Amino acid sequence: MTLSHADDKQTHIDQTLPGQAPAASGLTREIWALAVVVVLGSAMTILDATIVNVALPTLGQDLHTSISVIQWVPTIYLLAFASVIPLTGWVSGRFGAKPVWLASLGLFMAGSLLAGLSPSIGALIGARVVQGLGGGMIMPLGQAMLAQVAGPKRMGRVMSVIGVPMLLLPVFGPLVGGALIGAASWRWIFFVNLPVGLLAAALAVRLLPAGGPRHTQRLDVPGAALLSGGLALLLYGLAETGQHAQLATPAALGPMAAGAVALALFGRRALRVPNPLIDLRLFRQRGFAAGTAVNLVLGVALFGVALLLPLYFELLRGRTPVQTGLLLAPQGLGAAVTISLAGYLTDRIGARRVVPVGVLLAVAGTAWYTQIGARTSYWALLVALFAIGAGLGATITPAMAAAYQGLPATAMGQATAAISVVQRVAGALGSALLAVVLQQATTARLPGFRGGIGQAGRLAAASPHAAAALARAFGISFAVALALSVLALIPAFVLPRKES
Repeated sequence: MTLSHADDKQTHIDQTLPGQAPAASGLTREIWALAVVVVLGSAMTILDATIVNVALPTLGQDLHTSISVIQWVPTIYLLAFASVIPLTGWVSGRFGAKPVWLASLGLFMAGSLLAGLSPSIGALIGARVVQGLGGGMIMPLGQAMLAQVAGPKRMGRVMSVIGVPMLLLPVFGPLVGGALIGAASWRWIFFVNLPVGLLAAALAVRLLPAGGPRHTQRLDVPGAALLSGGLALLLYGLAETGQHAQLATPAALGPMAAGAVALALFGRRALRVPNPLIDLRLFRQRGFAAGTAVNLVLGVALFGVALLLPLYFELLRGRTPVQTGLLLAPQGLGAAVTISLAGYLTDRIGARRVVPVGVLLAVAGTAWYTQIGARTSYWALLVALFAIGAGLGATITPAMAAAYQGLPATAMGQATAAISVVQRVAGALGSALLAVVLQQATTARLPGFRGGIGQAGRLAAASPHAAAALARAFGISFAVALALSVLALIPAFVLPRKES
């Protein structure tokens, strides 16, 4: 496989660290120390992608704006976040992984401070851009450094360690947000990042490796513009799709079409030039292609489910944001139960035997939600949600480990950037797709519904027939998620066998 210069730039990360002894079978002190720093930094960026959702009504009231405008508070963060991920490999190779990680953390904290101090909706949206630009590189850099230190034989356990915030924090985000709003104000959902960030920075100065020699090759500027711009346009179009609740609107189709064209041009360029920003030839490796596909398909399904669940509990069952956060906790518990075991089994018997079991667990839990009603037992819902979480824990991180299997050390930076982009795109696509399905299903089945989320809740509360109609709309939306989850079995069964 021909690898790009951006791969070579990443090779300096931790090549001679003591913790990289090939013969070591366990996770060494160096790996654990690095993991703590990476998890602390990554936790804030992941939590910030979900913690804001529960605060949107309060933000709209305090900043005197509409829901259609306030929705840009989470959306613009995701746009900025995704746009910088592809630049991670080149920037870290040019300036060094440790300085870039610290600078990214500092930019994220600055954005958090500005967001908490924002006097207007425009200022808040601008601060969220700063947050996203800073946060986008934190986790990919951390994953790349951990991959270099651990080596392929310990990737399952390492992915389990860093997979904890990825799987658990989106679940607890609404609970944390609701608690902070209730105890203080919406500004503290941003201020809370500052003490955690300072701790992560202090530990990073001491524990992150300094790295080796840096590279001075030029950035693939056309590739960066096409890839980052294409992703931003595509995610913008998806956000507009969710906002307008249908695909056939110029505000959605125009950006998505332009983004698709830009990404196609990037793909053509990446396969032709000797030093692309991300080497698409990585996808010729079966393990990388299959592992990434599992992350994409299941991510679309289950990140979309993460959007539906709070809406169901709050609109149809009348729960508060804090109560909703507690009701979502079984998903995090399920993931916590299986994630470490799945990592261990992946290292012992291979991802091909572990991932399909995880997908089937997620399918079983999602299937139960397709039969959801206005008075479905909470215990039944919580058990099904535990199964979904267990499936996530047994699937996402082993699939990531399989994607790294067989790749040379020089490809880790490129592979990490590609997987991170796929995960963010999956989350955006899943949220937009299932929002459209829910909106259209509700419009078709709930008399008097004109599109407002709050109106749907009021109609359901006023009439048992309306509540049943809204429940059917949720069931249809979960059925779409179920179909996508089943599709994840296809790449799961073609994952490579464990290397001997």
